[in-house]
Amino acid sequence: MDVDVFVAAHRAEWDRLAELVRARTLRGREADELVRLYQRTGTHLSILRSRAPDPALLARLSGLLARARAAIAGTHTPAWREFGLFFARRFPAALYRSWRWWVPAALISLLVGGAIAAWVAASPDVQASVAAPEEIRRLTQPGGDFESYYSSDPAGSFAARVWTNNAWVAAGCLLLGVLLGIPVVYILFMNMLNVGVSGGLMASVGRFDIFLGLITPHGLLELTAVFVAAGAGLKLGWTVVNPGPLTRARALAVEGRTVVAMALGLACVLLVSGIIEAFVTPSGLPTWARVGIGVAAELAFLAYVFILGRRAHRAGERADLDDDLAGHTAPAAG
Repeated sequence: MDVDVFVAAHRAEWDRLAELVRARTLRGREADELVRLYQRTGTHLSILRSRAPDPALLARLSGLLARARAAIAGTHTPAWREFGLFFARRFPAALYRSWRWWVPAALISLLVGGAIAAWVAASPDVQASVAAPEEIRRLTQPGGDFESYYSSDPAGSFAARVWTNNAWVAAGCLLLGVLLGIPVVYILFMNMLNVGVSGGLMASVGRFDIFLGLITPHGLLELTAVFVAAGAGLKLGWTVVNPGPLTRARALAVEGRTVVAMALGLACVLLVSGIIEAFVTPSGLPTWARVGIGVAAELAFLAYVFILGRRAHRAGERADLDDDLAGHTAPAAG
């Protein structure tokens, strides 16, 4: 085979393929042309390899085909862009999608916690059943166990310990929700029982303001993250009961991926609350400043959910993996 004649016969097609590869955008007809020329050039490369293996020409066509293949199939999104996309769209959309579950969970939990605190504060018999008088005095006195807890360890290690504990609580709410949500209700109740008993004991000795001053800076964001996890877990449990128009397996797969994504996002939220608990709560700042930092963090999170999350949700963000990562689903009748 005469290589020069072959090149002269097909050079225009190769040049056109290179032009389409360099184009920033392609119309439908141009995209079809790109695919067609890619296939033809692949055939040309096979012929040349078998009949006239010119190294320079083979290298040129191989490079052209590699660029054309990337243009047709697309390239993977860089990791940093996936990271940004997750926190800018997917995570806030997931938070917003589930707000009808976690907001009621938060309100009911706070009512239960408040009722427990009032019950403990008003009843000496209940206080006596909680702990011995000496233990209560050691907990509630100025500089006692409740206050010293926040400065019991170096701030860095304390933040890590608090973060790990809260992350386990949130993960339990998220992942155990598949058991019809029953473990989630138990975890929420135990969490609010601990908060309510501590608040009630502090209130019984007239130090409820100290309790609020210590728990509010980090507790607002921390409890909100737990409520979000609980709401998502309950939603997952309800999906087992009522999968909607999808098959139960498909619905659980979609909701399960959302739950895992929320676990990753909430770990970051709890890291922030852990840092506040370790560095702000026990600091020498005035109470109003410490509480103000906690309120600001909580308002920032709510704005993140109800402004950024609602915007992403209305733009069509599903809070799920793309189809090329999640897997395509065959159509089903019915």
